[in-house]
Amino acid sequence: MVTTLVASAVTRPGVAPVRVGAVVNRNMGALRSGASYWLVLISGFFEPVFYLLSIGIGVGALVGDITLVDGQVLPYATFVAPAMLATSAMNGAMAETTFNFFFKFKYAKTYDAVLSTPVRPIEIALGELVWAMMRGSVYTAVFLGVMVVMKLTTIGWALAAFPATMLVGFAFGAVGMIFTTLMRGWQDFDLMATAQFALFLFSATFAPIQNYPVVFQWIIQLTPLYHAVEMVRDLTTGHPDWGTAVHALYLVVMMAVGLYFTGRRLERMLLK
Repeated sequence: MVTTLVASAVTRPGVAPVRVGAVVNRNMGALRSGASYWLVLISGFFEPVFYLLSIGIGVGALVGDITLVDGQVLPYATFVAPAMLATSAMNGAMAETTFNFFFKFKYAKTYDAVLSTPVRPIEIALGELVWAMMRGSVYTAVFLGVMVVMKLTTIGWALAAFPATMLVGFAFGAVGMIFTTLMRGWQDFDLMATAQFALFLFSATFAPIQNYPVVFQWIIQLTPLYHAVEMVRDLTTGHPDWGTAVHALYLVVMMAVGLYFTGRRLERMLLK
């Protein structure tokens, strides 16, 4: 019976929103039954806020205004806040699609049970990605509220930036799942944490990209968090242009590639 259902899950054409929603509902049920999960969720919001208050406000008082490549002049806190916002979206999505995904995949064997239903591997990937985006959106929505209160953006541009932060969560969540399927054990997460921290420091987060040597500028422009930061910064400061669309396209491609390879990896590993 189980073999028949698994075969049905693999051969059933298309992706059914109902089955994707079932994966999301399963995660919501686990959230309601785990008090410690709420503590993790809340703690994930405070880190970028503390960075904003300490660096954006504290250091910003010493730095003063920042001049961007296009000649736009911004207070330092206004420059840093969108970077903290994009980083928050990245970290929220990555936490869900790396640590939690790895535990369910390798130890709890959650997906082995899920595949005894008509849910397909690609629908597991989509469901987990939607759930990761929902978690990241909690962080970014509250952070945008903080930015509005601090007058670092307006309500209108905050609303425009919110879908952009969701795209950031989708893109990083999809790539996070790829890396998770390649992990051999918990020690491998040290490498991922190092990579995330490097992105955080060197993605035009705390200084305009023109402040870096030319070679580093080329490298930075290839990294995903740079595009996320620039896209969100364009929107929160009220200066979107064609470059904003290019940043968004980069993240859309990143999300599509991540989903494709995650689906293939899950099929190979769960249905072997």
